[in-house]
Parts: sequence; structure tokens; C-alpha cells
Amino acid sequence: MNLPLIIVVLYIVALFAISAYARKLAASGSEGFILAGRQLTTPLIAVTITGLAIGGASTIGVAEQAYSVGLAAGWYNVAWGAGAILMGLVAASRYRKLNISTLPELFEKLYDTKGRILCVFSQMLILLVITSMQYIAGGAILASLLPDIFTLKTGMIMSAVVFVGITFVGGMWSAGLSNILNVILIYVGIIMAAIATLGQQGGLSALAVKLPQEVPYLHLVNGLGLTAIVGWFAVMMTQTLSLQATVQIACGAKDEKQARRGFIWGGLLMLPIGFLAAIMGIAAKAAYPDISATMALPNIIMSLNPVIAGITLAALWAADVSTACSLLLGTSTLFVQDIYKRFIQPEADDQKLMAMSKITIVVLGAVTFISSLTVVSILKTLLVFLSLTTAFTVTILFTIFFPHLCRKNSAFVTIVAGIVVLLLWQFVPAIRIVPHVIYLEWIVCVIAFLGVAVIDPVRTPDLAES
Repeated sequence: MNLPLIIVVLYIVALFAISAYARKLAASGSEGFILAGRQLTTPLIAVTITGLAIGGASTIGVAEQAYSVGLAAGWYNVAWGAGAILMGLVAASRYRKLNISTLPELFEKLYDTKGRILCVFSQMLILLVITSMQYIAGGAILASLLPDIFTLKTGMIMSAVVFVGITFVGGMWSAGLSNILNVILIYVGIIMAAIATLGQQGGLSALAVKLPQEVPYLHLVNGLGLTAIVGWFAVMMTQTLSLQATVQIACGAKDEKQARRGFIWGGLLMLPIGFLAAIMGIAAKAAYPDISATMALPNIIMSLNPVIAGITLAALWAADVSTACSLLLGTSTLFVQDIYKRFIQPEADDQKLMAMSKITIVVLGAVTFISSLTVVSILKTLLVFLSLTTAFTVTILFTIFFPHLCRKNSAFVTIVAGIVVLLLWQFVPAIRIVPHVIYLEWIVCVIAFLGVAVIDPVRTPDLAES
């Protein structure tokens, strides 16, 4: 056995040991499983939201993008961090105060049942797509680590088994506690690897000489352009306010103050990782100009010292694990709370809900693995689907700041408008009059919400009264 393999195996053993401990904490019932009994402290919230953010897209995906456009790809993580800080400042404490489990639950409470139904299916679609991408990143890591044992596909299968297993055992407690180890490992591994990679390449100046000159690889903005980067900020700040996985973390906080502080701390933690991953993607372009861009980061890591390589690849897999667990749990919670409990078995007791949560995690794990076989570009796919959260964020912001404009049909009509925009963007290129779909989503969703306010006379209850 080589050193990288030993390190990764030890990491997996540690994860399952943490999950076994988390299982005892989650044994109190379904709320203990899906929301950690609403006992998450500021540090646990910070590492859980950081673990959710720093996944396949934030490491493998950023390096993949940097392989083509350069250092500018690192802004993706800064955008995620800005979104988490905004969530802390604007919405996290409010979600916790409402004592809800899911965003669709809030939509029915304030709006109507059809708004809840459309919200839950849209949210599940988004989370399933993002989860699928974690398998691709995990497969790429294992295929690089053990090419004689794993192909990309078998590495994806192994990743799926670990992701589903950890979530199944301990739920939100598994995600929170394992992220303490994950975030430490991510930072240690990626910092060590970035320093070693630059040393191996002879520093930034030597690296610049080896790169194709037609792309501004070492410029902070020009590789992508300011418009694209602003689009990333718009997408990430939009989705953080209303994605079920982030809302669920806020709802699991011990109190409102810890929810707010946890998101702000987590946002600050995220900021540097993207640029470190981008540097390694650029180095991979210089060292391996003809490889698949998805394999850029794993390949450059495997060229390093075996100990550093093992720690870093374990860190990248840790990033995948932390993200996939939160996403699988969030999707399962949506199904169990907003479909099963609400419409199929309203009388289900707590033990039945917990059992259904675990069954759903396994089923969703299989579904997301199958769908992962069709995902090509990690970041491109992610950003398109995350733009659908605009409808939810517009609704939430109007609910918080302009409640007098909220009507019973506002949520439903706004979500329909968001879905229509995304479909037209994908299949009718003529409507692409702005640089990114997120801009069109915001324009159309705000107009739709205000249009309902003019036409519909039935107001919703004020958020403060709920």
C-alpha cells in the first residue's frame, strides 16, 4: 500500500467513527436526525456551511475552470463566501426564529399549498443536480490516487457508497461533526499542495513562461471577465439565501444569534480556497497541457511528495463528503417533510419519519449517481441550475422587507416565472440578451412578484405574525 492510499483509508475510518458517535446524538428522533436537534453552535454552523460550499465545484471544478481561463476561476469561492455572509446578515436568524424545517413549509405557511408543491420539486431538482457533481469530483480523485484499482466510474461508485453511508448513519450531526475534521483537512491539504506545486514549478514567474500566452492565466479578472465574475456573485448570493441545504443549517442552530454568527464565520473561512485550487489548475495546464480538465487538480497533486499528495487528496475527498452529505440530507428532508408527511402519511409518527428519511437517502444516492453519468462541466452545470433559486430568494426578500406587497399567489407565480426563464434560456438562444441567465431570472422574477401584487387582492400574513 502506498502512503496516499493509507492516508485516505485512515480518513474514511475516522469519518465512520465520527458518524457512529453522531448516530447516538441523532437517536432522539427525526428532528435530531435532520436538524441536529436544533443544537448547532456557531463553530459547527461555520464548518457545516463551509463544508457545504467547499465541495467538488469549489476544488475540482475551480481547477477545471482555471485550466482553461486561469486565476479568475478562484472568484467562485469568494462569491460563495459573500453569499454566506449575506445569509448571516439578512436571513439566517429569521429562519431559525420561525422554527421551520424546510423552505417549502414556510411558503405554504405564508402563501399557499401550490407554492409549496412547486417549491419542493424545484428545490429537489437543484439539490439532486449539485449532488450528482460530487460523485464526478470524488471519482476523479480516486482514479488519480489508485489508477490500477479505480476508473473514473468505479471511483464515483465508491464515493457514492461513502457519501450515502455517512449521511445514513448520523444525519445532520454527521455532517456537522465530520466537517470539523473535513475543514481542517481541506485547509491543511490545499495550502500544503499549493505551496509545493508553486515550488515544483519554480514560482509564479517560471510558471507564467510555460503557459499559453493567448490566455491571461495569472490575471485576477481577465480570464473570465468582470461580467462573468459579477454573474457568479449574483448566483451564489442568490442561492445561499434560499437553497434548502443552507436554510436547513440555519434552522438547526441553537438560537438566532448563533445562526447569524455561524454563517458569517463560515463565509470568511471560504474566501481563500478558490484561488489556491485555481493555482493548482494553472500548474496542471503547464505540466499536462493535453489532459482532461476535470483531472487537472488530481493529476498535479499526484506529482507531489506522497505524504502531501495523500493529505491533499484526502482533503479534496473531504470536500466532496462534506458537500454531498448536506445535499443528500437536504433533499431527503424535502421529500419526507414536504411530500411524505404533508400529503402521503400525515399521521406518521416520529420513528416512521426517521426511517423514511434514511430510506430516502439511499434511494436519492442511487438516483444522483445515475444522473452524474450525464454531467459534463461541473461549474457550468452548477451555475445554470443554481440560478433557479432566484424565484425563492425574490420571494423571501419581499416577505422580509416588503410584506405589504405579498399576496397568496406570489410564491407560485414567481417560481413558475423562474422555471420558464430557465427553460427558455436552455432551448431558445434568442432570449440570451444578457451575459448570464441569473440576470434575466432576477428581472423576470421581480416583475412577476410585483405583477401579482397589483392583480391579486388577497394578502399573506406578515412574517412577524407567523
